[in-house]
Amino acid sequence: MPNTFTQIYIQIVFAVEWRQNLIQPDHKEEVHKYITGIVRNKGQKLIEINTMPDHLHMLVGLRPDIALSDLVREVKKSSTLFINGNNFVKGRFNWQEGFGAFSYSHSHLDKVIGYIRNQEKHHGKTSFKKEYMMLLRKFDVAFEPSYLFDFPEERDEAEYEL
Repeated sequence: MPNTFTQIYIQIVFAVEWRQNLIQPDHKEEVHKYITGIVRNKGQKLIEINTMPDHLHMLVGLRPDIALSDLVREVKKSSTLFINGNNFVKGRFNWQEGFGAFSYSHSHLDKVIGYIRNQEKHHGKTSFKKEYMMLLRKFDVAFEPSYLFDFPEERDEAEYEL
């Protein structure tokens, strides 16, 4: 697109179906490389990616020649086929429907990259549900709680008391 100049940075977040812990550390790097290839093949720039066992964060430099939902759909579809085709999980792997997308200015990229890289440390203190709700509120995204990712019911601590 001649004479089109953009600077669009989007953090994309989505979860494994039923929030199962299926992305194992020994396959994480292969999954990241594969998803990076998908994003590049769509003409976009993957700046940072990190997966936890039950969800993914990626920061993308988005060009205006593709709809964000089309990019996410292709990443989910192709990475699902890759994970299942390589038998990285017992049974069937799938991503949950939907995603979160949050835009950032160029001046915030270092902070977002650090945040994505440090997901393991971050989730030592904060659940994915709490993190996701924080992002939605921080970006003032109106949402209906019943349409959020399927979060497993958190067990009541009292159940474990003797």
